[in-house]
Amino acid sequence: MSKRLSLIVASVALMFAVSSVHAADTKQPTASQQKLGDCAKQNKGKKGDDYKNGVKACMSGSTTAAPAKQTPQEKMKSCNVDANAKALKGDDRKKFMSGCLKGSS
Repeated sequence: MSKRLSLIVASVALMFAVSSVHAADTKQPTASQQKLGDCAKQNKGKKGDDYKNGVKACMSGSTTAAPAKQTPQEKMKSCNVDANAKALKGDDRKKFMSGCLKGSS
């Protein structure tokens, strides 16, 4: 019977050890890790140096995170995101998109 009791005690101790290791694995990211994740999401779709520079600018808090020269596809995507954020529809959206794509908005 003492073997059975020691087996139960060992099993319980093992369960506590495993649960504490699991709890350590589920830590929340630090503030800088969270910011890095957010910056990576903002620069999704970019490649190579554009991606690295975008993330670096975002992490440093630079206001010039966007590249100086965007491709037409990137500009269209950016303008669409802005128009959606403003919930523009119809003529207002057309006017906004036109100005945004020309660079005046």
